[in-house]
Amino acid sequence: MSDKPIELDLDDAGVATSLPRPVHPRDGVQQVPYRPVQFRDDDLPSALERSAAWLRDAQEWLGEAVDVIAIHLDYDERDGSPYYDVKLLCNEEDLAGAPIAVREQAAGHTSA
Repeated sequence: MSDKPIELDLDDAGVATSLPRPVHPRDGVQQVPYRPVQFRDDDLPSALERSAAWLRDAQEWLGEAVDVIAIHLDYDERDGSPYYDVKLLCNEEDLAGAPIAVREQAAGHTSA
């Protein structure tokens, strides 16, 4: 194991700046714990399709399967809010790009 620390390029929320972001304005990566990635819509299949598309993009970016701890489905009955709220509870190290940084360090391609 190397004594050299691994450097991560994180945004203010603590996720990798290069992490693919959900594209719909109602969706987004939330704060900890378990780093929920949220997809909201009045149409459940649409929210699920967007979550699957994001998961594919994130896994391609990460180079391995994203560790999804749980999938949470909730409802929001407030006026003006999307009814369905789908959350993928993800490993925060994956969303920070730690596996990418570890592979780059092992290959000797770290950016200092």
